[in-house]
Amino acid sequence: MFDPDQPRLFALPPGADFPAELVRGLKARLAEAPPEAMAQVQVFVNTQRMRRRIIDLFSAEGASFLPRIRLITDLGVEAAIEGIPAAIPPLRRRLELTQLVARLLDAQPDLAPRTALYDLADSLATLMDEMQGEGVTPDVIAALDVSNHSAHWTRTQSFMQIVQPFFGTDDAPDPEARQRRVVEALAARWQAAPPQGPIIVAGSTASRGTTLRFMQAVAALPQGALILPGFDFDLPGAVWDGMGDAMTAEDHPQYRFRRLLDQLGHGHAGVTHWSGRPAPCPARNRLVSLSLRPAPVTDQWLTEGQHLTDLAEATAAMTLIEADSPRDEALAIALILREAADLGKVTALITPDRGLTRQVTAALDRWGIVPDDSAGKPLALSAPGRLLRHVSGLMGRRLTSEALLTLLKHPLTASDSERGTHLRLTRELELKLRKYGPPFPEPEALRAWAEARKDDAAGPWVEWIIAATADLEGMGPQPLTLLLDQHLAITETLARGPSGTGTGELWLQTAGEAARSAIAGLQAEAAAAGLFTVQDYRNLFDAILNRGEVREEALGHPRLMIWGTLEARVQGADLVILGGLNDGIWPQIPAPDPWLNRKMRKDAGLLLPERRIGLAAHDYQQAIGAPEVVLSRARRDAEAETVPSRWLNRLTNLLGGLSARNGPAALAAMKARGQHWLDLADALERPMALTPSAPRPAPRPPLAHRPRKLALTRITTLIRDPYAIYARYILRLKKLDPLHRTADARLRGSLLHEILETFVKQRQPESRPEARARLLRIAETVLQAQVPWPAARTLWLSRMERAADFFLDHDGIDGGTPVGIEKTGEVALTPLDFALYGTPDRIDLLPDGRLHILDYKTGTPPTPKQQEQFDKQLLLAAAMAERGGFAELGFADVARISYVGLGTTPKLVATEITPEITGKVWQDLNRLITRYLSEETGYAARRAVFDSRFPGDYDHLARFGEWEMTDRTRPEDVA
Repeated sequence: MFDPDQPRLFALPPGADFPAELVRGLKARLAEAPPEAMAQVQVFVNTQRMRRRIIDLFSAEGASFLPRIRLITDLGVEAAIEGIPAAIPPLRRRLELTQLVARLLDAQPDLAPRTALYDLADSLATLMDEMQGEGVTPDVIAALDVSNHSAHWTRTQSFMQIVQPFFGTDDAPDPEARQRRVVEALAARWQAAPPQGPIIVAGSTASRGTTLRFMQAVAALPQGALILPGFDFDLPGAVWDGMGDAMTAEDHPQYRFRRLLDQLGHGHAGVTHWSGRPAPCPARNRLVSLSLRPAPVTDQWLTEGQHLTDLAEATAAMTLIEADSPRDEALAIALILREAADLGKVTALITPDRGLTRQVTAALDRWGIVPDDSAGKPLALSAPGRLLRHVSGLMGRRLTSEALLTLLKHPLTASDSERGTHLRLTRELELKLRKYGPPFPEPEALRAWAEARKDDAAGPWVEWIIAATADLEGMGPQPLTLLLDQHLAITETLARGPSGTGTGELWLQTAGEAARSAIAGLQAEAAAAGLFTVQDYRNLFDAILNRGEVREEALGHPRLMIWGTLEARVQGADLVILGGLNDGIWPQIPAPDPWLNRKMRKDAGLLLPERRIGLAAHDYQQAIGAPEVVLSRARRDAEAETVPSRWLNRLTNLLGGLSARNGPAALAAMKARGQHWLDLADALERPMALTPSAPRPAPRPPLAHRPRKLALTRITTLIRDPYAIYARYILRLKKLDPLHRTADARLRGSLLHEILETFVKQRQPESRPEARARLLRIAETVLQAQVPWPAARTLWLSRMERAADFFLDHDGIDGGTPVGIEKTGEVALTPLDFALYGTPDRIDLLPDGRLHILDYKTGTPPTPKQQEQFDKQLLLAAAMAERGGFAELGFADVARISYVGLGTTPKLVATEITPEITGKVWQDLNRLITRYLSEETGYAARRAVFDSRFPGDYDHLARFGEWEMTDRTRPEDVA
């Protein structure tokens, strides 16, 4: 097949459909050979996806012999060579390294937080793989001179000696180490007895040391050949010769080929075109090649740029989109894909930005188009992954109402039982927990709720919950196997439900199978791990799920694809969209290495961080060579302005500076074509007609539906925000209490009333110190029972201690005797069909027979002016008492009312009561109620709120924000 006396180094230019050209070249070279000759060819490729594509291309032309297509990475798994034991599973090695790193963090806690344990072990395993692939031992790291580096690097250098045993030749090697040893053994075997059939390595850039060594071995065979992807035939020899230093050239897309050819003893001119077919756009390839010149020789833009052909022709099939936001970019791309679907073009969006691909997919949904997305969903975000993570997140922690309902509402919970009954009980329990708590639902509270219900299903349902969550909080450090067993037992119990028998739908579908496989892998290697804390287990489990991926079996559009940069290397399309061309996205910034810095890597012979940038640059150079290309970016993201990708910057700067070759005009035309799509996207988003802002509402319901009874506290609401009365009592809408209960002012206020009520009811002859001690004992008891947050409990008790003396100073100072604690009264407003009711905190009977009405506040008491205008609660209570509103007290005169503020700064606001005062407040109340019992009066929104900055419970219903406080109300009759 090949002339053994000639170099067998082949390549395809950027933009070529590599698998298609590979197949075409194979068939051309074997056209005169018998059909079975194709079966003698061995082809090694990088990915399973490329292997499938090559097989599909052969199959598309009918039945024929196929070459033996193998993965390079399979050498370390499949090849059975005497003296090389099977590789150790990667997870087992990571678990062993986790124990080493845990001891390091125990000894040096300032190195990293404990939560980084598994990430550090993972990065160390990755470094070890790289060292074994590049043939670097820990002794090389130990010999590095770090005298001029910080102490951190000295510590990590010494720690690297701990992994020395993992580099031995006797024990089971890591997969990367075994791959290297197999390649070395094959190279020796082939040198002694070269295979007679053709062996081809296709599509590899030799970016890893082991792959480079294998390609060297193949290239040395008489019938061995290499076919390089995206080789820049336009790169001048002088530039090629100047790329010898990795420190300055590693980020160039062609650097890996330069390193490979150096190892093979060939130069740039030694590479031959594989198929002879030209690139889709040779002129564009020359332009892009020039734009990507290494930084030290970018002055060649001025000299070589003048030799380019007319740039308008080279960029005629290029479009540049510079959107104002990621949403605009996604919509413009979706419109391009939409048109391509109509025209029948094979079109691909290539981007490493998964956020952009999700937005594009969502935008296409408006036309019912589902693209074929090569990337799957992270396993951690799948339904089984979320349930497993919810359970692991609760292990070792006290169960909260919020966490309980998160479990109960999961779609896989009770999936083997009566789901409808489960959801109904979940909803009823949620309403109870929101309104009454407790924030930490203990078994006793759940059983009490079930017993109070007349529902036969509630009891078994609650017992199922208790059984599933009983052991969560008490989990301590345990062997990994036990923690994993407990985790699975809880999750499967939840999935099974109270009346199920299996595991529900937990392990079904593609996502369930992937989750079960990931867990089976962990179970198989768990014995290699030592004791794990619950937190360490949680971090480990989350990391394993985050590494997994689920690709749903959805039928995507046959001609619209979304590819990552890796998938794009083995595909071809008529139109390619390069999305997310911003620095930090494409290319991504290399993650910092906690073990070796850049200089240490260079000295040790390891790969530099710029390697990933160089690989991404090669992907960019490959993709931009397609027949038709769209370059796309957003000028801003959610946080700040973005920086264009360095390659896009180079391209636009080069075009802008080549006036003699129509560069500026070509760039303007590219932007104009992009603006066309942005204008279409803007038109698509622009509403056909503007919806006018809502007016400030003042609904006027029929009299028959208006409230005929209000509490004392609601009169203030009726004065300040009548719309809230309309929403609460006419529409019957109640604010839903938050599920995540906190130690807020509302709870503190209710507890203060309970403490003082208990203190007053248990009053007995005692000294002042005894009274103070009894008050604080009551406070401690109440807080201990009803405040499950230790910090809040301590803070509130200390505040009570500060306020105790103030309360005792004023308690009963006027000789009053409590005759009403939380006593409810009611009085009718005649001749109006209306009643006022209320429950003052405390009513004292004074020695002269008059009453003293008190109200306790944890905040600031209202001033006399506020009481006169708005906060009329106690004034109206006094008027009620004088009119016999409290039946047991009869018609009684009121001497005074008092607001007792027991907040940070205790304060007493007392008002002496006269018949004139109560007469006026009662007259004002009659006028107010009369007004709202008239059909002409509407319930205005936010009429006189205390502070316009504070939101009301019904502001969203009133559409506040579409109108301002200065707007006039618009009364409207409502049915």
